[in-house]
Amino acid sequence: MVEMPKFPGNRVTGRPMEPKPQDREHRLLDALHRAAIFCDQKVGWNRIGFALSLTIIAIAAVVLYRILRTINAREVVEAVMATAPRDITLAAVFVACGYLTLTFYDLFALRTIGRSEVPYWAAALAAFTSYAVGHNVGASVFTGGAVRYRVYSAWGLTAVEVAKICFVAGLTFWLGNAAVLGLGIAYAPLAATAIDQLPAWFNRVGAALILIVLALYVSWVWRRPRVVGREAWCVKLPGGPLTLLQIGIGIVDLGFCALAMYMLVPDEPNIGFVTLAVIFVSATLLGFASHAPGGLGVFDAAMLVALWQFDKEDVLAGLLLFRLLYYIVPFAISLLILGARELVLLLRGAARPPLERIPSLAPTEVATSPEARREQA
Repeated sequence: MVEMPKFPGNRVTGRPMEPKPQDREHRLLDALHRAAIFCDQKVGWNRIGFALSLTIIAIAAVVLYRILRTINAREVVEAVMATAPRDITLAAVFVACGYLTLTFYDLFALRTIGRSEVPYWAAALAAFTSYAVGHNVGASVFTGGAVRYRVYSAWGLTAVEVAKICFVAGLTFWLGNAAVLGLGIAYAPLAATAIDQLPAWFNRVGAALILIVLALYVSWVWRRPRVVGREAWCVKLPGGPLTLLQIGIGIVDLGFCALAMYMLVPDEPNIGFVTLAVIFVSATLLGFASHAPGGLGVFDAAMLVALWQFDKEDVLAGLLLFRLLYYIVPFAISLLILGARELVLLLRGAARPPLERIPSLAPTEVATSPEARREQA
């Protein structure tokens, strides 16, 4: 019997063989998949979102109650009446500019999905009315989407195409938020501290991570065309230069809204526009996460907490004026426009858009495990 030579690589050490990096990656993907399956089937993403929204609203309600119980209503009225007409006028102009910028959300989305024949005035009508209604009624994905479909169906757009417009417009909104928060918090981290109560260095690190992710996304879409979705729901993402334009549109929109709020807060103490913009955008996102109509209660509580250095009556007066200019007035105008449009269509005898069959999204990616996909391959 010939004895095989013993090489160092064949020695038995008694230690378990370490998994290869590829095996560890598969195990991580499997664990994430199981967690997604558990949340999807056992808990439900809708329940998780509802619980998160309810938690945000409950915390905001408690905070708002503790703040408002010490406020003198007469002083709030006096603060509203004492606001300079010039400041109110400038705030109204900035609100109008903000809504004007929102029209480019839809125009950009229409060009992205290849429906460039739709004129700007139709995009402006759909954008203004859908955002004004969605901001006030809540559930803007559905209410704003329904208004968009009513307008765009006259130009032959399908429900799937309107859903794509909502997706691209929403992407513009989130990219703009990421840019404003990343740059703003990096410059003024204490502004975020007023909202999240975390150390300034921690907020600055978070801002750096936001900007890194944003830069990686821009680099990702810059290298080659990217498509998300499946089958009829596919959307070709804007390329690198157009993504920069998309980010710019979002920044301008948020900048005008923050300027409107800046004109309605007291002059003293002066906290600076960038600080207020970070607080405003953060409070807006909290209100958006709560799914309350217009972020009612949540946005206001966050602003009152963050602007602690001002008299609460003065801040509340500014918030009331901002809600009047940004929510109530555009909502009333949009209802008049939509009502007049429906009356004109009725007099002309225009037919209602047909109810079309919407392509199914199933089966989703979460329905097939990584192991099954490897076996199929």
